[in-house]
Amino acid sequence: MTHQTRTTPTTHPRMSGHDLRSIGVFTALAFALAWLVALPLWLGDGLTSPLFPLVSVAMMTTPAIAALVVVFLMDKPRQKAWTLGLWPLKPARRLIGYAALGIFGSIALVLAALPIGALLGVYPADFTNFSAFQQVLDEQAGTAGPGEIPIPTGALIALQLAVLPLAAFINLIPALGEELGWRGWLLPKLMPLGTLPALLAMGVIWGLWHAPLILLGYNYADAPGWLGLTAMVVMCILVGALFGWLRLRSGSVWPAALAHAAFNGAGGSYLLFARAGEHVDTTQATILGWSGWILPLALVAVLIATGQFSPAKHPAGPQPKPE
Repeated sequence: MTHQTRTTPTTHPRMSGHDLRSIGVFTALAFALAWLVALPLWLGDGLTSPLFPLVSVAMMTTPAIAALVVVFLMDKPRQKAWTLGLWPLKPARRLIGYAALGIFGSIALVLAALPIGALLGVYPADFTNFSAFQQVLDEQAGTAGPGEIPIPTGALIALQLAVLPLAAFINLIPALGEELGWRGWLLPKLMPLGTLPALLAMGVIWGLWHAPLILLGYNYADAPGWLGLTAMVVMCILVGALFGWLRLRSGSVWPAALAHAAFNGAGGSYLLFARAGEHVDTTQATILGWSGWILPLALVAVLIATGQFSPAKHPAGPQPKPE
């Protein structure tokens, strides 16, 4: 019996023709299902449709469905859960550490984009009076007025921020629907291309997959479709690289899924700190716009320069092999 070095089970020394076919089928299936799920919005009232919440959650399951189809019907590895990054849940300390980093790191990225955008003059911030949020409170209070709200606005803001980590667990299942496909299966499959090409390909695929909603105005309501989709792709390349780092270093999909869930949960926080009566252009401000990409770009550059994208080694356990 020859000795084999144990590496991340989904990493291969080279990309075979079978791998390319699997990637092609996965991508085509994920995209086709996403468009199929979003079709009622295109045939109906778009983002204003009452079906939108259901459609958006259902669309998040399509990468997982595509990955499961490829794993069970094409690749057929012996350790399917391992191939998808669902298992093993050890070493526990490493897994918990990267999960916590994913949750709090994602929230920090979303929030840090706001002062950066304010400094660059593209985010209309009000970090002292929270006037946009106060305006929303006033409207909700109706004739009672702001004086009837028992909790100060600043305390409400603090409470909103304090519960953001909880959103990682509330949003985990929908986020796992994406991450099982993107970072769980696809990213390790792309790694034989090299770290940078794999991250770029992963980000482009992930970004373009959002097209059924982005072209309807989701995330970039005031931008033409081509600009919104381009911005989404760039954001997905940068943020996806950080989620990918969590996947590769932890050897598990769970930290990336929690990071994605926390990221989604924190996405609307820019409304808390905006100035009343001012328009927020998401192609320029927030984590969705160019000013919000500065920090993740710097982090990705540091991680690449220091070789931090090398996959984790599992201390024990069988490696999944094609049947």
